[in-house]
Amino acid sequence: MSSIPSLLRDRIAATPDAEAYRTPSDDGWTSLSWREVGERVRRLALGLAEIGAGPGTRVAILSSTRLEWILADLAVLATGAATTTIYPSNTAAESAFIITDSGSAIVIAEDDDQVAKLRSVQKELPDVTRVVVIDGTPSDDGWVVPLASLGGDGDGDGDGDGGPAGDYDAMVDAIAQDDLATLIYTSGTTGRPKGVELTHDNWLYTGAAVRELDLISGDDLHFLWLPLSHSFGKLLQVVMIDIGVPTAVDGRLDRIAENLGALKPTFMAAAPRIFEKIHNTVAATVRNDGGVKLRIFEWARRTGLRVVRARQRGVAVPLTTRVEYALADRLVFAKLRERFGGRIRFFISGSAPLSRDIAEFFDAAGLTILEGYGLTETSAGSFLNRPETVKFGTVGPPLPGTRVRIAEDGEVLIGGRGVMRGYHGLPEETAAALEDGWLHTGDIGEIDSEGRLAITDRKKELIKTSGGKYVAPTYLEGRIKAACPYVSHVFVHGDRRNYCTALVTLDMDVVRPWAEAEGLPAEAEALREHPRMREEVAKAVDQVNAGEASYATVKKFAILSEDFTVESGELTPSLKIRRKVVEERHGDVLDAFYDGA
Repeated sequence: MSSIPSLLRDRIAATPDAEAYRTPSDDGWTSLSWREVGERVRRLALGLAEIGAGPGTRVAILSSTRLEWILADLAVLATGAATTTIYPSNTAAESAFIITDSGSAIVIAEDDDQVAKLRSVQKELPDVTRVVVIDGTPSDDGWVVPLASLGGDGDGDGDGDGGPAGDYDAMVDAIAQDDLATLIYTSGTTGRPKGVELTHDNWLYTGAAVRELDLISGDDLHFLWLPLSHSFGKLLQVVMIDIGVPTAVDGRLDRIAENLGALKPTFMAAAPRIFEKIHNTVAATVRNDGGVKLRIFEWARRTGLRVVRARQRGVAVPLTTRVEYALADRLVFAKLRERFGGRIRFFISGSAPLSRDIAEFFDAAGLTILEGYGLTETSAGSFLNRPETVKFGTVGPPLPGTRVRIAEDGEVLIGGRGVMRGYHGLPEETAAALEDGWLHTGDIGEIDSEGRLAITDRKKELIKTSGGKYVAPTYLEGRIKAACPYVSHVFVHGDRRNYCTALVTLDMDVVRPWAEAEGLPAEAEALREHPRMREEVAKAVDQVNAGEASYATVKKFAILSEDFTVESGELTPSLKIRRKVVEERHGDVLDAFYDGA
């Protein structure tokens, strides 16, 4: 096996009639077998080859997560070309940069809105010969063609070396494991996005490494909503092919809760923001109900946390606590599990740090979150907690075959087959990131006695106060968010200042019902300075401060009238805060914290 298309071919041969994917339809959900997936990929690959896709070319995909994204990606790879991924939320200018920097000659766009985005910058895309639209209208000039029109000549099965099937197999057989498979552009929290070159072998390694863990099997059902434009989503795509796990695919964020209840998956991966949102919605709902429901919920939470923390310490749970926990589970936690379909074995969290408080709450509810760690530069997967030895506050031990060491300054260095080939067209940046086969991650961490890695912060994002003390902002941000269900995002500031401060945004989906029940204004602009709102946030800040050294406490905070969003540029498409953008945009508020100090 030398490529992702050959991996798919092996999967089809092994389990041709097993369910591969499930996708939304008018009647609910429609399933495709691995054999059916293979046929659709074959036809599409032959069609893409007819319009110029092949070895050495790049094809960009500009679409949200859906079945067609996966089929298109597999078809692109089968031609010998490489896929360039673009977030559907990227602006026209950002999309044009990625397309031109990658040298993509074909773009697969989701719909007419994405095509319009490309049309607005068409003069900047002289090398793009075709735009293939998934759900949209072809153009009279032939620049835009429908996805359904590709591969029309390949309706038959084909046989012999000269038929369509022979052509397809020949294309797949010609792919080498070191050939470029994917160009994924880093989200640019610290500067211009860089194209990360990932080979077929990079991805094949991740599939084999996860298979070796024996966490999942063909009896599971995976629910995939994560952006396939992101390396985390791409990793999941490859892993499910390798192991043969059926995947329900729907990238619509507003359908996550509904889909979990309907599909009853056994596991799902997500960014921490999703778990924070779920936790905050649940906590705010019981707060708004008040009375007996609130008292029962808080008692159940305390009981559950006693059990979780005892397990984490490796000590026996007293009988009386076990009895209380069984009652708490029946009254509270079982109902929460049912919201997720009742079959979840575990969640997987990646892409950003997960608050320990959130992890403990979910574990108490019988919904263990396995936090993992990896970079786009390491094919997304490098570390993962195991269900039987999960330790909160860590990202677990390395995947089989991944090497790790900690540099003298605390930076995490990673080696192994998952490490990228380099940055596209940037030899100096590649040389700086890759030294003697080790990727310098830019993250600060430490390894415990059991080989589990704990990430303490980003090397470039550590705050150094004017007193010379180092503070990890993302740690404080996560704790404050977990302590107040009404908070959406927190930005801790204080580099070269004499104390730390914070900007806070509100989750209005959670805040609005509480505000209306309390007779308060239901808009962020009016709420941000209201004493009751500030009191709720202040309680969370004080709670976190109580457990920190004085130099690491948040002395002042401001509530902003608008949330951080991808569209505003304050968040990356993978929902990380762009710290420089926030500092520049809200510099006057931050400076005011230190007036006279």
